Parts: sequence; C-alpha cells; structure tokens
Amino acid sequence: MAADATEPRSAPFLQVVRGDPGPEEIAALVAVLTARARAARAARDVAPEPDSAWRNRARLVRAPQRPGPGTWRRSFHPG
Repeated sequence: MAADATEPRSAPFLQVVRGDPGPEEIAALVAVLTARARAARAARDVAPEPDSAWRNRARLVRAPQRPGPGTWRRSFHPG
C-alpha cells in the first residue's frame, strides 16, 4: 500500500543533525536506543522484593500471656 498524500506526516522520530551516518550506523543506534528503552520499562515493571523475615521486627513482640495452668512454662519457652 502506498501512503496517501493527504495523510498528515508526523515528525521523524530520529534525526541526524551532523555527519553522514551509513545505514549500519543508524541501525546500530536504533538497536541501542531500543534496548535501553526496553530495559527501562522492565526496571519499572519489576515488583519490589518483600521484606525479609529477618528484618521483620514483629517477630520480636511476644504474644500476650493468658492466665491458666502451665502458664509459668509458656512464659519462658516461646514455642
């Protein structure tokens, strides 16, 4: 299909300002820019790692002791 002359043309995505790059150099530049864009998108999409159980300070808080038979054993042994 040929592009219709009445369609508005958008500005070029990449424009060479100085020099005369060959097709291989432009292809290499596009490959590098594409790889960086994909890496940036992948870095944004990664979910943050959950906090380690070792860093969770809630494990340091003891469960409340309930009165009853054998409470003196449970007061010393957490298990």
